[in-house]
Amino acid sequence: MKEKFFVIFVLALILHCTVDAKAQERDSTSLSVFTTFDFSKNILEDFSHQAFEKNINLFWKLDYEAYKPLREKGFYISIRYKNKGDSLPDSWQNIQKIDLREKAFTVENLQEGQSYILQWGLSNEHQDYWLETIELITRKKWGWFDALMMVGSLGLFIYGMKTMSDGLQRAAGNRLRHFLSSITSNQFRGVFAGIGITAFVQSSTVTSVMAVSFVNAGLLTLTESVGVIMGANIGTTLTGWIVNYLGFDIDLGVYSIIFIAFATFLMFSSNSTSKAWGNVIIGFSLLFLGLTFLIDSVPDIGEDAAIVQFFLRINDVGFLSTVLFVVFGIILTIILQSSSAALVLIMTLVMGGIIPFNIATAIVLGGNVGRTVTAEIAAVVGNVYAKRAARINTLYNLIGVSVAIVLFPFLLGGVEYLMYKMGMGSPIDDPLVYGNTGIVIFHTGFNILNASVFVWFIPQLIKLSEKSVKSRGEEDEDFQLDYIGSGHTTTPSLSLLEVKKEIVKFGEVTHRMSKMAKLLLFEKNSKKQVELIQNIAYYEEVTDRMEVEVANYLNKISEGDTTSEITARIRGMNRIVSDLERIGDVFYQISKDLERKAEEKIWFTPVQREHLTEMFALLDDCFVVMLNNLEKHVAKVTLDKAIFADRNLSHKADVIEREHYDSLFNDDELNMRGVVIYNNVYDALKRVGEYVFKVSKSLKLSV
Repeated sequence: MKEKFFVIFVLALILHCTVDAKAQERDSTSLSVFTTFDFSKNILEDFSHQAFEKNINLFWKLDYEAYKPLREKGFYISIRYKNKGDSLPDSWQNIQKIDLREKAFTVENLQEGQSYILQWGLSNEHQDYWLETIELITRKKWGWFDALMMVGSLGLFIYGMKTMSDGLQRAAGNRLRHFLSSITSNQFRGVFAGIGITAFVQSSTVTSVMAVSFVNAGLLTLTESVGVIMGANIGTTLTGWIVNYLGFDIDLGVYSIIFIAFATFLMFSSNSTSKAWGNVIIGFSLLFLGLTFLIDSVPDIGEDAAIVQFFLRINDVGFLSTVLFVVFGIILTIILQSSSAALVLIMTLVMGGIIPFNIATAIVLGGNVGRTVTAEIAAVVGNVYAKRAARINTLYNLIGVSVAIVLFPFLLGGVEYLMYKMGMGSPIDDPLVYGNTGIVIFHTGFNILNASVFVWFIPQLIKLSEKSVKSRGEEDEDFQLDYIGSGHTTTPSLSLLEVKKEIVKFGEVTHRMSKMAKLLLFEKNSKKQVELIQNIAYYEEVTDRMEVEVANYLNKISEGDTTSEITARIRGMNRIVSDLERIGDVFYQISKDLERKAEEKIWFTPVQREHLTEMFALLDDCFVVMLNNLEKHVAKVTLDKAIFADRNLSHKADVIEREHYDSLFNDDELNMRGVVIYNNVYDALKRVGEYVFKVSKSLKLSV
């Protein structure tokens, strides 16, 4: 009996061990499968989430073929979540038995503006394996406060861009000046110059206004300015690329305060260049800080939202919808006064799923036209050439955008094809992932194609501008009294470059008055005498106004952050315009003396006429030397010729004066009224020579 009981006990023990071994083998098999799964890098691919007001969307990819045994062992996807403030173990809300073939899931019925902890994992009947843990905050309902946050964020972005652009202009003002001065009539060099300047200062508006003001000042011809404007349109696309890869893919906003900390030390530097670079860094930081706030302020909304449905309804109109969104882009850019800011706003809305890709690209097209308004406004107070340069900018973009609207579907198809070739997806089908890259490719491609075509039609663009902006006469084309204010830049060296050209024109005006006075001296026709007197009076008013305008402009420059060199040049330029204005006054007085001579029928003797002719000839030599020096670079200005010309004039004046006094005692036939006028005229010409020489002496400190 005992033996039977022992045998049964042994058999039971063997059976129990066998069952335990099989169970352990089964469990170890499951664990081995999952252990391999847990340590693999390819088990869970592209896990992402998107938080809304009351929902959270989860997206993932699993490598099903590699882990087929998981399905055979009864694994399924599990999700659990809880409020971050709940610390109790039983506070988790569980969602289980999601099929392994699913790729997305929406967690619903959450509270607005709450912090949640969410876990994603795999489960079977025995165990849960949590592979992803995330913390997130559900959105609050988007209201007026959020709208103001968006506007403020956009304003911070624009302010940062302006600060950075101003700093770059100040830091590289001299280099930009020499860069512009190297431009020739070759339109291709102008295009590359426009690209380079715009890429550097990060503002096509600055480059376009600069080109218009330089045409206004005579520094660029219309042909040269067209190339610069075309290049500016290409250069501004760099902003989109920078924002796309640094603003959206890399969050630089969190580092902005650190960048500003470094820039603060530069701002307190006594070196103006260091201060300028401090502004650059601060502007760069504020730009991306504003972009970060802008991204956070954009509402996360679904396809059924009212604003999304509004855009989709308009999008169904066909060709007309493209035109409507282009017009919307024009208006948006005019309001923001920055095509780059409009571009960033549109990219942010695309990333938020609010507007489709084709709508975004149409709005970006409109931005090309909208940014021309600033240049048109800057040219309002400029001369006819400045107005034509601004008009060419408008016509160039308007014609290009009009053609792009007609070819719009083909352009979108070309962008999609190019992105496929680059190994990316479709910006049309997947705008949340590839939309912004598609926008910057479209923006860049359009402007490159536009410039590549129209660079061969610059003469035709100039003719169109001449037809749309008519000249009011010679004075309108030769100079403009108050044009200098239209070209004011934030860079003192560039602004002084405009003043230099203005002073050259100022000198040409006084030289023209000298020629008129000489003609008046010998003119016998009364009608022509009146015309010459009126012209001299007109030009005297011109010199008065030019002095005021230039002095006010120089005062504005001096109010900014200037170096000792810039300050010295400003003082020298003020002395020059003051002397040039005095020359205008002297010639006006000569014209009044000659007018009185004609009215009273007073005559000069042949000797007196000969002496005055010699004085005018020598004075003309002084003007030629002065104008040549005004045209030269500061390093090439010399006073040798000016001293020589001034000595010749002074010597002749002394000889005439001695002969004049001798004649007073020896010539009984002299007309005493004529003697007085003659004495006034040659004395005035001597004073003009002194002012002309003073201008040349001041050049060393000014130009």
